[in-house]
Amino acid sequence: MANFLKGFASSLSRTRGRLSDKLSRLILRHRLFDEEMLDELEELLIGSDVGVKATEEIINDIRHLAREKRLKQSDEVLSLLQDEITRILGETKIWQPPDVHPLVILVAGVNGTGKTTTIGKLAYIFKQDGKSVLLAGCDTFRTAANEQLDIWAERAGADIVKGIEGADPASVAFDAMNKAISKGYDVLIIDTAGRLHTKKNLMEELRKLSRVVSKRLPGAPQERWLVLDATIGQNGIRQAKMFDEAIDITGIILAKLDSSSKGGVVIAIKKELNIPVLFVGTGEKIENIAPFSADVFIDGIFSNG
Repeated sequence: MANFLKGFASSLSRTRGRLSDKLSRLILRHRLFDEEMLDELEELLIGSDVGVKATEEIINDIRHLAREKRLKQSDEVLSLLQDEITRILGETKIWQPPDVHPLVILVAGVNGTGKTTTIGKLAYIFKQDGKSVLLAGCDTFRTAANEQLDIWAERAGADIVKGIEGADPASVAFDAMNKAISKGYDVLIIDTAGRLHTKKNLMEELRKLSRVVSKRLPGAPQERWLVLDATIGQNGIRQAKMFDEAIDITGIILAKLDSSSKGGVVIAIKKELNIPVLFVGTGEKIENIAPFSADVFIDGIFSNG
């Protein structure tokens, strides 16, 4: 797990560079702490996808604390900013799988987020931990979906259950549940079809799939994860709200964080949704996934290295 965390730290280089540069320029422009400096900091945070709600709270708290402590130098505000982000993110523990067999993880997301790729990476993590893993190819609408999942299953060393094109996704999930239970798999990861969060019929289909899984094994799926593209910023918040209403999301995976020059969406997700970010995608290779750590995230933004 430590090696995965190293990957997370290195993936923050783009986010760190952009934020550090902007903060440094802000400090150079405003040697003294004042309202104009706070206004620019507010614009900087919103532009980094921190979100209006979280940004307003951060700025108001910094204003209050700066006056209370009678701060005069603008660079002293950086430590307040770091403290505020730390407070919002809170203490995060690295996700650990619950002691259930099989652990069933339903993975959802819109088209193009890197969902199937992420599932392959998750399978790899579990296999590295000595778990037996079964993948369920429930994306029966996209022609290349099963082929793509086949490739990732082979790379990860996982087994796979899949349906023919046009098959009922819930039926495929039911078959996968039967195999996972009868063969004693440790983990079943269900790949669902990418869907627009605004399409009610597709979201209802996702609810149906979850209900079918639960009927076969009460309490399953124990985890319902949403894959978000870290590069789309605040649009991801709107997506997450709709998926959460449909299947009660238990965790978020941020794909393509290595491609994002912003990264503030992590703060917005915590503030507006209170859904934990569990993993982050850190590159294109199968090992390029890492458990999310608030400490590593914050250090990555504010360190100079």
